[in-house]
Amino acid sequence: MESTTVAIYSRHWPSISLLSTMPSFLNRSFQRMACPFFMPTSKLEDGGWLHPSRLPLGGGWTGHCCAPGHEGADPTTQELRELCNLGYAAACPRLPKQRAYDAVRFSIARDRGEQLQFWFVCESDYRPASHGMLEYNLSRGEWISSHPDPRIQKMAECYLQAYLPRRIQPAAADFSSSPTS
Repeated sequence: MESTTVAIYSRHWPSISLLSTMPSFLNRSFQRMACPFFMPTSKLEDGGWLHPSRLPLGGGWTGHCCAPGHEGADPTTQELRELCNLGYAAACPRLPKQRAYDAVRFSIARDRGEQLQFWFVCESDYRPASHGMLEYNLSRGEWISSHPDPRIQKMAECYLQAYLPRRIQPAAADFSSSPTS
């Protein structure tokens, strides 16, 4: 049934068979694959991005490479600006040819005051390869559920650090003052 449905969609809407997490208007030869081997270490305040909050980790970061054979290598300023922090790094000379996934994305699933839930999606060849949810307790300052890969967990921590200052807090009603007439 599923393959029949896809065949019908493919015949009537040819682009449906090319479902991807990447915008269809981008030329595949121009697209850069995300590097999940970037280990962010500290916030990069002046990276020169027009909208740093739109970066995959919610802001710019300095860090080092964790690619096999290049562990601890410090990316150049240009690599940080054009590859590591943008989320697509196929042009990086340290990127291994064989890898489990190419990109990691995060988003807030639920913000319940003291409890934050994050979605993560690991992509391979522009398609979801794995996904899940991570949870953080703000009052205890600890992860309730974390990712087993320390690189992805560190990226989640960076995303959290970038999210918290932008977080919209619910307004608290002030009932202590009396209305004036």
